[in-house]
Amino acid sequence: MEYQLYINGEWKDTVTGYVAEDKNPADDSVFARVHFAGGAEVEEAIAAAQRAWRPWADTPAAQKEQILLKAADWMQEHIDEVADVLMGESGSAFGKAYFEAGFAVDILRTAAGECRRVFGQVQQQEAGEISMIRRLPLGVVAGIAPFNFPLLLALKKVAFALAAGNTFVLKPASATPVSGVMIAKALDGAGIPKGVFNLVPGSGEEVGNKLIEDERIRMVAFTGSTAVGRGIASKASVLFKKYSLEMGGKNPLILLKDFDVEQAVRIAGFGAFFHQGEICMCTSRLIVEEPVYDPFCEAFAAYARTMKVGDPHQKDTIIGPLIKQEQCQIIDSQIQDAVSKGAVLMTGGTHEGNFYQPTVLKDVTPDMRIFYEESFGPVTSIIKAVDAQDAVRLCNDNQYGLSSSLLTNDLSKAMSLSLDMEAGMVHINNATVSDNSTVAFGGVKNSGVGREGGSYSIDEFTELKWITVQYTPAQLPF
Repeated sequence: MEYQLYINGEWKDTVTGYVAEDKNPADDSVFARVHFAGGAEVEEAIAAAQRAWRPWADTPAAQKEQILLKAADWMQEHIDEVADVLMGESGSAFGKAYFEAGFAVDILRTAAGECRRVFGQVQQQEAGEISMIRRLPLGVVAGIAPFNFPLLLALKKVAFALAAGNTFVLKPASATPVSGVMIAKALDGAGIPKGVFNLVPGSGEEVGNKLIEDERIRMVAFTGSTAVGRGIASKASVLFKKYSLEMGGKNPLILLKDFDVEQAVRIAGFGAFFHQGEICMCTSRLIVEEPVYDPFCEAFAAYARTMKVGDPHQKDTIIGPLIKQEQCQIIDSQIQDAVSKGAVLMTGGTHEGNFYQPTVLKDVTPDMRIFYEESFGPVTSIIKAVDAQDAVRLCNDNQYGLSSSLLTNDLSKAMSLSLDMEAGMVHINNATVSDNSTVAFGGVKNSGVGREGGSYSIDEFTELKWITVQYTPAQLPF
């Protein structure tokens, strides 16, 4: 299959860019050929979005709502096609692919409802004055999406930005551009007006930088690595444009001694190995209170050995391929460093092609690289804590602060410790991998700026304007 750019309501061949091969990470075969934008196409997309944004902002909420609902219907009707794209170009296992495709439908429907809930305020201030705080769209928003949840994380930006009255230019990840095409097909099929949504796959250098640096782009919404996010923040801040950044994580799960070990193993296993650990909120540090440390280590390693690695299209596959071979070498290096410093490799630590075996290290300590560095693969570290306070200390000893878990049956302790854990999200008695289309999803420290989901996204994609109306003669000092 060959896929074009989507600019100003039309499917177009690239002229100043090139046609790229979109590779299947499972076997390195060509999944699709995709037109990548060059400078002229990026300019055309931004100009189209700039022309379209005021008419779109003035479009009644009910009409925006209907378009997003129709896009959701298209996504639901084509869910098999969408899931096949996710399996083919991102290595998503069968269950993950259908989960993501279904979540995409939910995001579009949630965003449709938000079209009618862009709320402001009316305040009574001075005598004879009405004081209004209006929430208004920004203008043109650029979105830069990642490869791991390419559909879901792009739509979180696109759908809510459109609901708030903005127009959009999307750069999907270079490794997963066809997921962006699915969004364009859904919106085009729903009758989105020309220029309101534009799709420009391409490299970060050719497309991403142009979007960030163009003054007509009023906000950049990004999900990806902390290093790239830091660069976006630096460039955007010079131009005083808004940005939201959902970045890396080294997410801890704290297991206290009163919690059932068998249940903890299942929670930790899902959080660590879902989508072969290629998730910003995957459980990469298991901090276990000393009395249950040894039994948990043995049970968890045994559970990891049961997980099937293989063809993403098979329904019982848990671990699919990593997106690129280079990530396997990074994980190898982290494991070698940890083992050389005293960590015990309990299972895994090998790979064939892009398929990495689920890997468990125990006795990991802060002098090892893997204690602090992201792995972005099916590898997790077990760390011993003396008590609950020590567990929180180990939890917070990291530059990241995205998601976290706390497993305990002591509700008072859970509520108290959750406030001390330095993370944007704390899940008590559940996995670090958790999401919902209406919650405030996001992190602290080097994990991000801003929140995504429901009304929190509407806040991000709008700005406030204060308007007063004096309905009696103004009382002035002179």
